[in-house]
Amino acid sequence: MHDKELYAKILGIEEPWQVTDVELNLKEGEVQIHIANKTRGRHQCPECGKAAEIHDTKERRWRHLDTCQYRTILVAKVPRVKCSEHGVKQIKVPWSEPGSRFTAMYEALVIDWIKESNISGVARVMGLTWDQVDGIMQRAVSRGLERREKEIPENIGVDEKAFRKGHEYVTVVSDQNNHRVQHVAEGRKKESLGSYYEQYSDEDLKRVKTVTMDMWEPFIQSTIDSIPEAEKKICYDKFHVAKHLGEAVDRVRRKENKELIRWGDGDLKGTRYFWLKNPENMSDEQWASYGILTKTALKTARAWAIKELAMSLWYYRSRGWARRAWEKWYGRAIRSRLEPVKRVARMVKQHMEGILNAVVHNVTNAGSEGINSVIQKIINTARGFRNKERFKNAIYFYLGGLDLYPEGVRR
Repeated sequence: MHDKELYAKILGIEEPWQVTDVELNLKEGEVQIHIANKTRGRHQCPECGKAAEIHDTKERRWRHLDTCQYRTILVAKVPRVKCSEHGVKQIKVPWSEPGSRFTAMYEALVIDWIKESNISGVARVMGLTWDQVDGIMQRAVSRGLERREKEIPENIGVDEKAFRKGHEYVTVVSDQNNHRVQHVAEGRKKESLGSYYEQYSDEDLKRVKTVTMDMWEPFIQSTIDSIPEAEKKICYDKFHVAKHLGEAVDRVRRKENKELIRWGDGDLKGTRYFWLKNPENMSDEQWASYGILTKTALKTARAWAIKELAMSLWYYRSRGWARRAWEKWYGRAIRSRLEPVKRVARMVKQHMEGILNAVVHNVTNAGSEGINSVIQKIINTARGFRNKERFKNAIYFYLGGLDLYPEGVRR
């Protein structure tokens, strides 16, 4: 088999395209594959598909997968047609997508590597510039979003993630069933979440069963304005309530610890993480060291007991029984004479219906929290993002469950 025939086979070059020459430049460490189009006369406009006269030809180059240790470049004089409707347009080539200077197979390889690393690392290993790798990533996300079916999930999770220091956030909407990111919007305002809902019709929005979130008022109002019967579907996250109660316990501990130290009592010194940790995740050694404190008359022990009682109330399935249990808990928390705990109790009372929705629907925002952890890992690996659009695209790339690969390439 001759070299031209070999490369035509392995590149999948078919008529009207043909490999006309293969050049090996040992000094430059490069193989050039020259390709030509045999069609004479008219070509199809890439926009509308109508036949159009050739306007001119332009030589283009594409980076392809290496041949052994040699960089491989495809070189082709590509016709441009003059369409009566769309003007002068370059015809499509079968080995690359429009606007790319890389073949589809090369882009697929880079996408595989980005999944395993970050842009800087891939650029260094592949001998590309940062902008070249970023361009491949942006195109991958763009085509993935275009291919994704527009269907609203039944169970939605809403969370925010800090973009960088200075209270700059993005709003992240995810499918709670498959833990894939559906939408990323700037800020954490009412409009941030609203930009997701407005993509769908009223009929689509009716199919939503739950929207799990924290008690952030702009998200609440956006959902009430968009989702039919939202009051029955908004679910406040268990972990959000746990976080507020944990912070309340810690405030009680800090204040009580200062008082005890003044009296020469160090029982609470070094116990911060014990009171914040889930008892189910404690080792026998930890419980042996600190568990006795939960049975004392310490204010911190009382606050901790109230927190743990609240965590036991998420397993009801009857709304009536759940309501009675939470109201009883509220009464105990309000009578605790512990101001940080009472503050959280008032918050729970104000948002009781959403908490009961979460209880009876048996939903949490654990999926969104898991996504949040991966996003933080993306930030750390990339050593931060200066451009918010690139940050959003990175979230879609790693967490969107998108079909990222060029047409004709599958993994």
